[in-house]
Amino acid sequence: MTELLAPELLAPELLVALTATVAGGGVLLTVLGVRGRAAGRPARRPGRHGGAAGRRLLLAVGAGVLALVLTRWVVAGIGIGLLVAGWHRLLGGSAAEQRGTARIEALATWTESLRDTIAGAIGLEQAVPATAATAAPALRPALTLLVDRLRVREPLPEALLRFADDVDDPSADVVVAALVLNARLRGPGLRDVLTALAASTREELDVRRRIEASRRSIRRSVQIVLLIVLGVMGLLAVFNRDYVAPYGTLTGQLALVVVAGLLVAGLAWLRRLAQADPHDRFLAVRAAGS
Repeated sequence: MTELLAPELLAPELLVALTATVAGGGVLLTVLGVRGRAAGRPARRPGRHGGAAGRRLLLAVGAGVLALVLTRWVVAGIGIGLLVAGWHRLLGGSAAEQRGTARIEALATWTESLRDTIAGAIGLEQAVPATAATAAPALRPALTLLVDRLRVREPLPEALLRFADDVDDPSADVVVAALVLNARLRGPGLRDVLTALAASTREELDVRRRIEASRRSIRRSVQIVLLIVLGVMGLLAVFNRDYVAPYGTLTGQLALVVVAGLLVAGLAWLRRLAQADPHDRFLAVRAAGS
């Protein structure tokens, strides 16, 4: 144990690990550059999502090479690299849930803005364009398309149905259904209906936020347990090689493959349990001729 902790023995391993990490990152950047040129795409500044994906790939390659050098286990190097690359998918927050929450909040805000604008004694055809410019970013593209359709003289009910398809959310269908009925029947009471719909949407938003908060705490607990397990295994593999020597054999590597597969299956199962089942829309079919 003391020999493994000696600086003269540990320093070469760290130097090799750092060198291999830098080399792996250089090879990955070279491959990405060649692929970009082969595709014939002009050189441009990478976007936020492309830059994040590139950083995750570099981090995954570096972590995998580092694990391979320190443990001398091929399965550990590949497994750590894949785990780092897929961390945001297995243990990160759900981007779809976050987009859905942002869309619900934007819908509630727009419904309230539409209600207040209609209170100024203007029609629905004039209120929709007036509220589109101030809508939240999550809803603005669909509202912009709705305004464009109204400008080319598309009937309001059909334009609203296509707007519901663009938003693609059951909560939006409820609001759009009320607007379509008012556009066809021209009856009173639209302001009261929008008030009730805005309140209902706000309640749904609060419920979704509470559910997301509870799921975040569960994901955080799983992350802590996983990091502790991997940390203990890594320390044993680096500083107590005699204890984990059987895993260096072919049989030991196969056993690690089985353990890693069970771990990934458990994480994927937890991920599946944390996902909400999508609700069916009742305005999914577009108007005929749209």
